[in-house]
Amino acid sequence: MTTKALHGVIAAIATAIEESNEPDCAHSVALARFLLDNGCDGLNVLGTTGEATSFSLDQRKRVMSAYAASGLPLDRIMVGTGAAATADAITLTRHAAELGFAGALVLPPFYYKGVPDDGLVAYIDAIVGATAERPIPIYLYHFPAQSGLPWHLGLIRRLLDAFGERIVGLKDSSGDMDFAHAAAAISPRFKVFPSTEAALPQARSGAFAGCISATANLNADLCARAYRGDAVALAEAVAIRKLFDGKPLVPGVKALLAHIHGDPQWARVAPPLAAFPAADQAAVDAGYEAVRAKRVA
Repeated sequence: MTTKALHGVIAAIATAIEESNEPDCAHSVALARFLLDNGCDGLNVLGTTGEATSFSLDQRKRVMSAYAASGLPLDRIMVGTGAAATADAITLTRHAAELGFAGALVLPPFYYKGVPDDGLVAYIDAIVGATAERPIPIYLYHFPAQSGLPWHLGLIRRLLDAFGERIVGLKDSSGDMDFAHAAAAISPRFKVFPSTEAALPQARSGAFAGCISATANLNADLCARAYRGDAVALAEAVAIRKLFDGKPLVPGVKALLAHIHGDPQWARVAPPLAAFPAADQAAVDAGYEAVRAKRVA
């Protein structure tokens, strides 16, 4: 299996949503192009920020196909394919492989909690076996606060031993930097991406492969400068992320996208998420403009 390694600043890109709650592929692809042109080394499509688990199988496949048809560089894009049903995860991962995405980001099957490692290994085994003809690289998505199931260190080692080069890395959305460092230390070929741009200096030094961040939708240019060693840009990027502390992140990111791009449609979220509160919107917009004004000054 040979593929270009993903690295650097990766935005967990939002998915635009129509009034009918269908994904708006045209808006989504336009944002993807903007981010790749303005600092992102890559994208994570249909992750948590992309509201993937709020979409049906057909909707997720349609979004993937729209990206593939757009002419965007799929060798810079990973796509979320995890699902509660193994058959759905297989279908989505096969589709991603057939289209040519650089990797599949796989949540554990998240409904049943407290399942044994054997069950999670069987889930990955089924996905790996079903995509053997087109062996798309698999990234584990570690977000126990949402999934309720961790890809813990012992399980990661077991998966690497069992499936070799098919398991290439991990997105760590746990916020536990000790875990992220321990996961990265398992193997030099196992690439770990924390979910915050605050980790970019450690990525620059080689501890991590980069970051996969929701707020890179909003500060990709600053993240790119930070990854090149600009400490001021790093502080500004982190300040923008901190605007969402204590607030719902996905609706907040989309609300600020609407402000940045002058397009109210971006503020729309799919159920069960709800619109960002107006008071929070005003505070976040003002905070964002204040950070940007410092750079202009």
